[in-house]
Amino acid sequence: MIIAWARFAPSPTGYLHLGGVRTALFNWLFARHHGGKLILRIEDTDRTRSTEEYIQAILEGLRWLGMDWDEGPFRQTDRMELYRQHAEKLLAEGKAYPCYCLPEELEAKRKEAMQRGEVPKYDGKCRQGVPPVPGRPPAIRFKTPHEGKTAFDDLIHGPIEVDNAQLDDLIIVRSDGTPTYNFSVVVDDVTMEITHVIRGDDHIANTPRQIQLYRGLGYPLPTFTHMPMILGPDRARLSKRHGAESILVYRQWGYLPEAMVNYLARLGWSYGDQEIFSLEEMVRLFDIRKVNKSAAIFNPEKLLWLNGYYIRACDRARLAALLQEQLRAAGLLSADAQVHPETLQKIAHCLADRAKTLVEMAELSRYFLVEEIRYDYVQSSTELKVEETHGNPQAAEKFLQPEVVPLFEELIAKLEELQELDQARVEEIFTSLTAPRGLKLVKLAQPVRVALTGTTVSPGLFEVMSILGKEKVLKRLRAALSYIGKRSCT
Repeated sequence: MIIAWARFAPSPTGYLHLGGVRTALFNWLFARHHGGKLILRIEDTDRTRSTEEYIQAILEGLRWLGMDWDEGPFRQTDRMELYRQHAEKLLAEGKAYPCYCLPEELEAKRKEAMQRGEVPKYDGKCRQGVPPVPGRPPAIRFKTPHEGKTAFDDLIHGPIEVDNAQLDDLIIVRSDGTPTYNFSVVVDDVTMEITHVIRGDDHIANTPRQIQLYRGLGYPLPTFTHMPMILGPDRARLSKRHGAESILVYRQWGYLPEAMVNYLARLGWSYGDQEIFSLEEMVRLFDIRKVNKSAAIFNPEKLLWLNGYYIRACDRARLAALLQEQLRAAGLLSADAQVHPETLQKIAHCLADRAKTLVEMAELSRYFLVEEIRYDYVQSSTELKVEETHGNPQAAEKFLQPEVVPLFEELIAKLEELQELDQARVEEIFTSLTAPRGLKLVKLAQPVRVALTGTTVSPGLFEVMSILGKEKVLKRLRAALSYIGKRSCT
């Protein structure tokens, strides 16, 4: 049985993006699958670039996706004494040494090595000990063994081996006293008893260096797993033009968290041909060894398809609440406007098959919520009140013609007799108006649709009328008659 203590250790020098989220997800799934723990660690020792804003955005993104953690979040800046103690231990045992070389000296030597066609690495000037330089605090370097090889068995990539001659004496503590990445993560992982390190394959080059530090400190090695990166559809490194945005941007774009989790879980991992997974299924079936060795390709269309699936599968009450939140965020529903929860549920259910994002659903909801549909506007106009929406002028010109006036007048009269707009009863009324005239139902339905929604495309007309309610339907039909009358006089 595997005892799994995994960790997600983001650096708060930017927002949490898709690659980081997938790393967090695979760690979370691995820990949950094996009944272990997930530790959240904020690697914030880069004080010039780490910000509290980024930290809070990372936490908010993980919470939105439903990825909880068992311990943390720990911050490296709160653990500086621990790093100091481990550095002093290495110094006392002769496994590390002070280095007084200036940055400009090191840079000059690096350039010279590159000009000679050599691997740029520290030349070991201070390795055997040098006198202190007054007024110059030293960095601390680890004495890396230069003979033999460093090898490890990666759960995805298999055996990986590096010649120690390629490794230099890395700095573990800078001259200002702050620990470097490779040193602090090793100290953190061993003191937090991490058994499995799952991270991006851009860290493969760091792993041999960290293995040497584990051994130097006398700690057992964790199991390493390096996930291939995510590429854009053009197979270039994922960037903002591909969608490498903060994960919270996807929330703003109207994606559901379960769609994001499902999509990212399948981005490099598979279980047969299955595409849709519940969270419980992911935890039960996840096997880190089944992650592909090759880079995963981000497909925004597939993500959109999955989001549409989860919108359709969403609980009606929750979907209505999400829709209301989106409507307010988009300014389509004022802060003080109140819509009955049942009405919102009906709207969300009505549009679920037509919207692939909550943003799209909110825009499609507009004609349900406004008081007025306007047809006589300049198309370039961007002015729009909260209580009105613009109809399609071409649709109005085509369908709101004088010949529909008698039909509209009779329809209004019959609808006025109803207590409420029951869908079956409304359909009977439409049939009673069109059949005697030898008209197809669409000859009345389409002009009514334009009058009520401002568009020629909507969910089922009778369902739309039922949701709008008697008062609003009658008001818009009368407004359409007024519009036809005004056009006839011009």
